[in-house]
Formats: sequence, C-alpha cells, structure tokens
Amino acid sequence: MSRVQLALRVPDLNASVAFYSKLFGAEPAKLRDGYANFAIAEPPLKLVLIEGAAGEETRMDHLGVEVDSSEAVHAATARLGEAGLATDVENHTTCCYALQDKVWVHGPGQEPWEVYVVKADADSLARQQGSTCCTDPSEAGKTSPPATPAAAGS
Repeated sequence: MSRVQLALRVPDLNASVAFYSKLFGAEPAKLRDGYANFAIAEPPLKLVLIEGAAGEETRMDHLGVEVDSSEAVHAATARLGEAGLATDVENHTTCCYALQDKVWVHGPGQEPWEVYVVKADADSLARQQGSTCCTDPSEAGKTSPPATPAAAGS
C-alpha cells in the first residue's frame, strides 16, 4: 500500500496533535519529542507534525509518498531519473524516528518530495541523523532537503 505524506511544521505540537486527532478521529501512530505522525486509513494519508518555533504560522515542510519496500524506492528512483528529474538518494538513513530508504525530488516551485520506506522504528534519540528531513532550516548550517532542481525544461 502506498499513501501520500504531508509533513507540516507547526508552532504548537500539542495543540496540533489535539486538532488532527479530532479531525481524523485517530490518535498519533508515533509521538516523540517535537514530532508526531498519524497513519490515517481513510483517506490514506501519513500526516507528520514537526515542531517549529513558537508563534510562527504552520507551514508545509515537505511532501512524500510512503511505499512498502526498498525495492519500490529503488524503482521510483529509476523511474524519476529516466523521466529526467534530478534525484537525491538516502539509503539506510535515520529520520523522523525511523530507519528509512528514500529518494528526494523537487517540483518546479522547489517543493521537496520524498519517496520512502520505513524499514524500522528508531529510538527517541534518533530524530534525524544523516538525513536532511525533519531539520529546522533555521538551525545553523542546515536547510530543508537538498535543493536538487528538476531537469532542464521542466
């Protein structure tokens, strides 16, 4: 099963968890320090909440497609490359409290998309290691997923 992921950077994680729990009638599948995700069955959606700075408006952080296997990520990488899109591959990376394989591409407005598989849960100390996901762009020397432009002519 594949499902679309929407990752939001929110100013108040507790208030956002309460709101989305009511909106979707579901509790978070994972709740960690500064992070929550919901695995919504209907509509099929992975909603990720990443705690941002207090007082800031909620904003889109990144988008994604969660797939069932590393093979599906590799197939997406090949398909996207063959379609002329620049890709950034991250295999066996720890991100959002999970061990993942993923590939990043960017839309024409530089919106970051990832195709990823969760291979295993990671401990609470492993929010982000070796991956640019879930990174607050305001942290020194860090940015959102690498700005890999789409191929020429896109």
